[in-house]
Amino acid sequence: ILLGLSRQPQQQQLLFVTDSRLHTPMYFFLGNLSFVDVSFSSNTTPKMLANHVLGIQTISFSGCLTQLYFLGVLASMDNFLLAVMAYDRFVAVCHPLHYTTKMTHQLCVLLVAGSWGVASLNALLHTLLMARLSFCADNIIPHFFCDVTPLLKLSCSDTHVNEMIILTEGSLIIVTPLVCILASYMHITCAVLRAPTIKGRWKAFSTCGSHLAVVFLFYGTIIAVYLNPLSSHSAEKDAAATVLYTVVTPMLNPFIYSLRNRDLKRALGKVVGWKTCSY
Repeated sequence: ILLGLSRQPQQQQLLFVTDSRLHTPMYFFLGNLSFVDVSFSSNTTPKMLANHVLGIQTISFSGCLTQLYFLGVLASMDNFLLAVMAYDRFVAVCHPLHYTTKMTHQLCVLLVAGSWGVASLNALLHTLLMARLSFCADNIIPHFFCDVTPLLKLSCSDTHVNEMIILTEGSLIIVTPLVCILASYMHITCAVLRAPTIKGRWKAFSTCGSHLAVVFLFYGTIIAVYLNPLSSHSAEKDAAATVLYTVVTPMLNPFIYSLRNRDLKRALGKVVGWKTCSY
């Protein structure tokens, strides 16, 4: 029999307190984005820090491919979730009266589950293509984790198929959600400009500002790293760019989404106040 942290039921319930105002599609998607961001940084940063502390800079080939796979899954998930969140903002701003009927719980779950499925298949494709390559004498990766570009440069096999898949299927995976985001915000901008008051326009734009900031940070670095010919890459520039989207952007997302969000502030204040009163 485990008594838990406290024998008082009202105190144990504090572990599961969420504000009802956060039970919306936007916060459901934001919760998934937070999980992906934490996993994204955890896939690369701990190994990099351990290498610095222990002075051991090796990684097994299977470990390298595993890191590459999860990097592909999580990067694609960030990509898809940003597009899904843009669609959510489009429905909220352009069709507010039909929002609850269009953005149902079933649709939200389907969008997230479909994103995980496509992201996993995309990462598996690139990982299997990498696994078929040969790596001869040179085994030094000028990077802090196993990424596609430095591994292709290191291979002594013909990498034209890998490069072609990156520039075609990989481009499709990145560009399609980006086009959806741009199309959503074009409709949002048109709808906001038709608002009768300046206050109403500012409120609508402010709800989308956080999401747009994350979009610019993420896609700017992703496009710079992957959607260029292999010959134009340099190890230093690629490493700097990947630090931005694997470490900096996931770290900034909670601040970008939380600091100007009244609902999150109120929910946090309510939980803190409840805990204080309970104790």
